[in-house]
Amino acid sequence: MTLLWPGFLPLLGFIPLLGVLYLWQLRRRKRFVVRYSSLALVRAALPCYSPWRRHLPPVLFLLALAGLVFALGRPTMVVTVPTDQKTIMLAIDTSGSMDAVDISPNRLAAAQAVALSFIQHQKPHIQIGLVAFAEAAAVVQPPTSDQEALQAAIGSLPSARDGTAIGNGILKSLDAIAEIDKSVAPSISDSVYRPKPTPVPKGAYAPAIIVLLTDGENTAGPLPVDAAQQAADRGVRIYTIGYGTKNGSTSSNSTYTEVDEQPLKQIAKLTGGAYYSASSAV
Repeated sequence: MTLLWPGFLPLLGFIPLLGVLYLWQLRRRKRFVVRYSSLALVRAALPCYSPWRRHLPPVLFLLALAGLVFALGRPTMVVTVPTDQKTIMLAIDTSGSMDAVDISPNRLAAAQAVALSFIQHQKPHIQIGLVAFAEAAAVVQPPTSDQEALQAAIGSLPSARDGTAIGNGILKSLDAIAEIDKSVAPSISDSVYRPKPTPVPKGAYAPAIIVLLTDGENTAGPLPVDAAQQAADRGVRIYTIGYGTKNGSTSSNSTYTEVDEQPLKQIAKLTGGAYYSASSAV
């Protein structure tokens, strides 16, 4: 908190002086003595109340005067308030396990269909970006409100690549958000040193979210929970969607895969998001 007019603060020094003046006035009154033939008659005539009550109005007056002087200094404070502006990053797993056919026609195609439908149902002012990750992660489309560009980016996603680095997908999404929202600090990794930002207060969230579409089987890169902690420290919620069935299937390279829900649930809970299971393209 800062004061626009701090020059008024010295006036607060007069408040204690007024208090001293009031006490002096009380002591001065005690010097005068009035003679009565019977003190019992005087006591009977006095109203019954606490002797401290007569001091309450002067005390309240001094407090109100102090508040008035402080208000003249015009205290101000910068606070963060929620807005309607949102940034949504879609992080889609394009690894080889997403080629499994337990969801028709395969997991990646189902995720692409859901992403396209999601984009079409968003408000025009919302900016949406796209990150693709396998062993590494890359921003395919920076946040934009251009739906045609987003649809083209989703349709051009590569597939059947080795490795699944969910943590890299989260960190790359955070960096894309930080590019357009300076209140969100970029991610920290072993290759890039940055000061660790102060975590946001519990229950406070940035106007940005990450939607993670994957089968949850992490095989490379930083631990997903560590990347999720960075998102939580920045107030960025992650909503996870697990693609695949518990029985799994075979992919094009004959690898048996099944959806790993536990880390996806952990990521969502840690960041204040939610987990959803997808067993179809609808």
